[in-house]
Amino acid sequence: MARGEGRPLRADAQRNRDKILAAAVRVFAEEGLDAHLERIAREAGVGTGTLYRNFPTRELLIEAAYRNELARLCDAAPDLLATLPPRQALRAWMGRFIDYANAKLGMADALRAVVASGVNPYAQSHEMIQAALSRLMEAAVAAGTIRPDVSATDMFAGLTGIALASGKPEQREQAERLLDLTLDGLSAGRS
Repeated sequence: MARGEGRPLRADAQRNRDKILAAAVRVFAEEGLDAHLERIAREAGVGTGTLYRNFPTRELLIEAAYRNELARLCDAAPDLLATLPPRQALRAWMGRFIDYANAKLGMADALRAVVASGVNPYAQSHEMIQAALSRLMEAAVAAGTIRPDVSATDMFAGLTGIALASGKPEQREQAERLLDLTLDGLSAGRS
């Protein structure tokens, strides 16, 4: 829903909003705070009026782009569990976590500016990620495919470490190997 409205956006308006948010993540990651909002509108295939109607300030756009990436990550957990066996769902989500962390790191300067304006875009981020990761891990434990003695908190710390060490796009192959190694270490029967 658009900010301040009590009804859902029309389908075309929601598509435009989604395109703006995806373009904002890319452009802020490439250019940081110097990113021109007109470029974001152009990359999204919308007019600047559409961008400003949805996001009247740069800070609102940055915050919404980050929160959208967070929601995409967390909302993926139930969808993955509905379509994949639990261990595969967990592994697919781990890859998505690297994508999320990469976007967040790319937008670091822009996000710092939002925090400096008095807004906390990270409010509840940790809890939301922990809940999604816990759900995936509990399903894999229940299926007997990962060991039960590793907490979601520990897994989150490990994933964060992988993202910091190998989260850049050019390091993706290494990140994938580290994710596989991490999942192998969680295999049931290991301790």
